[in-house]
Amino acid sequence: MQVASFIFIQRRWEDDRSHMTNMLQYFCHIKEPVQLLLFPEGTDLTDYTRAKSDEFAERNGLPNYKFVLHPRTTGFTFIVDTLRKGGNLDAVHDITVAYPQNIPQTERHLVLGLFPREIHFHVQRYPLSSLRRSAAQLQSWCQERWAEKEQRLQEFYQASPRAFDSPEARVPPCKSELRVSLIKAASRLYWSFFIALSFVGLWLWAPARVYFLLMVIFFLGQQRLMGGVEMMELACHRYWIGDGSTDEQSNGTELKNE
Repeated sequence: MQVASFIFIQRRWEDDRSHMTNMLQYFCHIKEPVQLLLFPEGTDLTDYTRAKSDEFAERNGLPNYKFVLHPRTTGFTFIVDTLRKGGNLDAVHDITVAYPQNIPQTERHLVLGLFPREIHFHVQRYPLSSLRRSAAQLQSWCQERWAEKEQRLQEFYQASPRAFDSPEARVPPCKSELRVSLIKAASRLYWSFFIALSFVGLWLWAPARVYFLLMVIFFLGQQRLMGGVEMMELACHRYWIGDGSTDEQSNGTELKNE
């Protein structure tokens, strides 16, 4: 995640705002295509998180939801505004995900092989020109999209067969049952052998142990000194453009909410 320049947060806005500003401005300055995946709900849907979402809804005069959690819009509005001002925002894609059969909730389900047989995606693209300007308007816009998600998922799980009601719904031609089965088998073989050979190499081959040890030392050391590989990348960028200012170190979890 650090090597891919994920934005890590503390989940405290007063601490996260400066770090997010630095990272987003960096993305704007390098002018590289960036795909920033944001989960405004901040967590997965469980009975506990739904109860917390209902409490939030009651405090703010919002309806209770069954299929989604209310979004936390501070991060969303800040990201859109910063990228738009930096000329590095083309569109916002609203993605809704649904599972017709089982929905794995924990690692235990995955270990038992309870993978979803199908995953349905509803994707709506909103170009930059269609997005509202002020933070308050963007907040309302985000909440409107979540109200649509609730209705969309309700209709999905009531339908028979379960599918999104969209004239453009389609299964990509490359996703045949045979192709999916072959990719699944190849993936299982690869990762099974990779993990097994990695342990064998660490056990029997000294250079593998040395490499592993050096990587552990490097990542632990740079994490302690710099705060992460992405902070090293940001510091190098500022050095080369002649900006001698320093950034606060930021440790936390992957950007998902606020």
